[in-house]
Amino acid sequence: MTALEIILERVYDVLDDGGSGAHEHRVLVDRLWPRGITKERLDHDDWDKDVAPSSELRSAFHGGELGFEEFSDRYRHELEESDAPQALLDRAREAGAKTVVLLFAAKDTEHHHAQVLQRALQDLTG
Repeated sequence: MTALEIILERVYDVLDDGGSGAHEHRVLVDRLWPRGITKERLDHDDWDKDVAPSSELRSAFHGGELGFEEFSDRYRHELEESDAPQALLDRAREAGAKTVVLLFAAKDTEHHHAQVLQRALQDLTG
């Protein structure tokens, strides 16, 4: 089985872009729907809240209680304890995807949960 390519795209950069590629599976990976965006404006195949950080962890990170490194470690632990990452990959494969596009809405494009999720999914795909 070939490994899936896992890429990141910021929601606000791909609004109204007219559609995904034939072999892409586009998944919003935020727990909350992006503010100010209608579902029709975002081309996506799935909204997977189960792979997003827990509300408590997200709040602690965004509230400044955790630095990115500690947040990443805790989030990675949440992902390792969950079946959700593998389920996301399984759905993408069942859809015939060669690429999984993780859609995220974070303002900070340098430090966000989708980066951590991308690495975790890449580890699962080998």
